[in-house]
Amino acid sequence: MNYKQLDSGWVQCRACSHFCKIKSGQTGICGVRQNLEGKLYSLVYGWAVALHMDPIEKKPLYHFLPGSYTYSFGTLGCNFRCANCQNYDISQMFNLKGRVEEYEKLEWGYGILPEKIVAGAEQNNCPSISYTYNEPTVFLEYALDTMKLARDKGIKNTWVSNGFMSDETLDLVIPYLDAANIDLKSFDDGFYQKNCGGGLEPVLETCRKLARANVWLEITTLIIPTLSDDPDMLKNIARFIKEELGEDTPWHISAFSGFMSWKLKDLPGTSVKKIREAEQIGREAGLKNVYAGNI
Repeated sequence: MNYKQLDSGWVQCRACSHFCKIKSGQTGICGVRQNLEGKLYSLVYGWAVALHMDPIEKKPLYHFLPGSYTYSFGTLGCNFRCANCQNYDISQMFNLKGRVEEYEKLEWGYGILPEKIVAGAEQNNCPSISYTYNEPTVFLEYALDTMKLARDKGIKNTWVSNGFMSDETLDLVIPYLDAANIDLKSFDDGFYQKNCGGGLEPVLETCRKLARANVWLEITTLIIPTLSDDPDMLKNIARFIKEELGEDTPWHISAFSGFMSWKLKDLPGTSVKKIREAEQIGREAGLKNVYAGNI
């Protein structure tokens, strides 16, 4: 486990940029990394709550193995608390169903070890495995063991991530990571703090580091009315992508559906006009691959 032992039985998780300090019996913000008597354990290793074959474009990855299917899985938990989350039934399971102490009473998921996931990808002729549905950083060890086996079999590894991971996690993952889609939700740290319970700069640094390591990178931004639709903010995202990640980096601009979200059900959905305006912002900034989604 990626953690540091502290005094009095406490530990500090090093998986993401929260760097949670956790006392014995408790979990970090994600709800799935628990301190038991001074050692940090994963509560989701070997358990997938979702396991599917998806078109790679669904991740979305448009310029990586296009036209192929990817063997996709995820677990429970997340290091963010995004009010707009559409997978909140799994990412926020502990917030929805109660205390972590009741974890073992819950019936969920598939018991499936890394070897079986890789075998499933092989049997279904999937050239890649995607670590998705919830934030893969919170099931780092499960993901990493799977990635190593996949690499040995010639299967590519892709992460769909919020990017709020630590440098230590990136250093562990990058040698086995072929592609990633990072959700760059806004260019405003206040939005990240209020809407997600996180911060902007670690996400930007993750993007920079992936680009420097030549991991294929695509960026997604969800346009939420009144929260992440400001044209100046979108111009800053487009400028960041072009200047620091490269003009060929795909930018996916997605429409928000309020009724599908965790806590923003009263907000209207994003208009096609607003999506087209954001798309134009990306093109005017010099990005070569801008894609409108969910319209």
